[in-house]
Amino acid sequence: MPPSPRTPARLVVLVSGSGTNLQALIDASTSPDYGAEVVAVGADRDGTGGVARAERHGIPTFVLPVPDFADRASWDAALAEAVAAYDPDIVVLAGFMKLTGPAFLARFGGRTLNTHPALSPAFPGMHGPRDALAYGVKVTGATLFVVDEGVDTGPIVAQVAVPVLDGDDEAALHERIKSSERAMLVDWVGTLAREDFHLDDRAVRLGGESHDH
Repeated sequence: MPPSPRTPARLVVLVSGSGTNLQALIDASTSPDYGAEVVAVGADRDGTGGVARAERHGIPTFVLPVPDFADRASWDAALAEAVAAYDPDIVVLAGFMKLTGPAFLARFGGRTLNTHPALSPAFPGMHGPRDALAYGVKVTGATLFVVDEGVDTGPIVAQVAVPVLDGDDEAALHERIKSSERAMLVDWVGTLAREDFHLDDRAVRLGGESHDH
């Protein structure tokens, strides 16, 4: 019988910007039945709104600007160490604009979640809403996935569809996607925290792995 997940599960959230998804996770975690709590927030640059939000809630923070390190490998190793210090069950990249590397994935691969503002595998990369508009699709959306070494290529946890409306520009479409993305993130982080999860090839399965350790 695998051990049941820790309750509440420990979340470390990494941010690069204003932290709206972080705020949604903090708000959700105030409910005792959510099953997860944000134990630390990290950023890749100074002055982010996400770190300011964490500080207002008394959540520990750390900042690791890439230019402070000799190379990306050194930064990646330092990020892994900083996150490991908080012993997370799940790491959430909430608008974190840097790709994690091998040292980080060696520690937290299979436990790190990210979102993408498109229905993967369509429109990967930095401009999902713009690319969806340019292609002329009628439905796009958002994807929650387990991070791997690729760009928006990891095993998919959940997806939500968002219609493309006549007259949409990139900003309007992206705003609607972000709203759906945020709700999906909060819902599924809670589910994964309460029930635990593991990877079965590209399938994300709820519950711990059945083999004994």
